[in-house]
Amino acid sequence: MSDDTPDTSKPDSVEQPHPDEPTPMPQAKPKPRTPNLALRRLRTGFKPSRGQAIVAVVLALVACVAVVQVRVNRADDGYQNARREDLIAILDGLGQNTRRLESEIAELEERKNSLSSSADKAQTAREQAEAQVRTLGILAGTLPAQGPGVRITLNDPESKMTSSNLLDAIEELRDAGAEAIQINGAARVVASTDFVDDAPGIRIDGQKLDSPYVIEAIGESHNLAEAANFPGGLVSEVTGPQVGGTAEVTELPQVQITALHAPEEHRYARPAPSPTK
Repeated sequence: MSDDTPDTSKPDSVEQPHPDEPTPMPQAKPKPRTPNLALRRLRTGFKPSRGQAIVAVVLALVACVAVVQVRVNRADDGYQNARREDLIAILDGLGQNTRRLESEIAELEERKNSLSSSADKAQTAREQAEAQVRTLGILAGTLPAQGPGVRITLNDPESKMTSSNLLDAIEELRDAGAEAIQINGAARVVASTDFVDDAPGIRIDGQKLDSPYVIEAIGESHNLAEAANFPGGLVSEVTGPQVGGTAEVTELPQVQITALHAPEEHRYARPAPSPTK
């Protein structure tokens, strides 16, 4: 046979397994994994919501408050169970601390007052000076004044009143506490006011005044009225036979003194120097 002749021989026989060897079992295909519903539900239950978070925070705060209260109660129990000597020692310590704090407070208050007085020293001095100027202005007659007092109206129809009668009336009012006086709303009566007879009428500080003479004075109104009505005083003198006039005294809750005195410059008197230590 030539080499080109096809091989018609039978194929090799299939190898048979040995009768003593076990026959291999076919492998089972893996089953697809199914989701665990119970585990999923458990995870979903443990996932906190916003409301659960708020509840958790509130519970935590309540727990903190409870812990603090317990500690306070324990501390109180400690004081309740303490001996008398220990309590006395604690009270003494608290008393010492209180006295020390009070001393510090007093020192701080003193510093505060010192600083305030130093800061307001100029303002206080200025206010005091202004108040003194107002007081001296009223006494000197250079400032108007107002206050309770009396109005005394003297009628002299026969022009028998003299400067001495009017001066006596002024002196009685001053003795009764009059602080400011004017006559006829034109003449302010001060320490240097002069009264001169100029019939018919009276000249006061160079001003000629005629009846009726209206005297207005500031002071305790009842005392001034009593001084004018005192037996043998102003009213008795004017209404007596020597003058033959009339007098009317009226107590007033408010009297306005508007007349001003023009002070004259002193020719000789000068302020004396203040004494030195």
